[in-house]
Amino acid sequence: MVQIDGSHEPITLEEINKFQRKFNLNFTEQYIKFLLESNGGDPSPSMFKISDEQGAGVLNIFYGIGDMYSNLEEYIDIYEYRLPTGFIPIGNDPSGNMICLGLNEKYYNNIYFWDHEQESENPDDMKNMYFLANDLNEFLDSLYDDEEE
Repeated sequence: MVQIDGSHEPITLEEINKFQRKFNLNFTEQYIKFLLESNGGDPSPSMFKISDEQGAGVLNIFYGIGDMYSNLEEYIDIYEYRLPTGFIPIGNDPSGNMICLGLNEKYYNNIYFWDHEQESENPDDMKNMYFLANDLNEFLDSLYDDEEE
């Protein structure tokens, strides 16, 4: 079971819906529930497998909605033209790579790792995107401690 430390100020469903309208987004039910429960924060455990060739990654923080350092709005703005269409950044690793949530039909609910070191001129080129999980709960359940490697 993942514990989220440093959760941000609680957020209401009305605030989440207002945020979605502002950015023309359609969050998944799981992501809405996650925001209502923690509104981002530091996960523990925090390790995850990227791929066989990439190895393991560390989830640094989940972004939240509101006035905070790790603000989802800010990261959506920064990565709008860098991530493939239909993805939003929902967290990062210590090296500036993104944990992304798919919001378009083909990738809806899926969690991907976006590797900035392999970033392409064409943001819709998925070669630097690594599938992590079918949905947020599956991703959270896959997190593990360093000792479990």
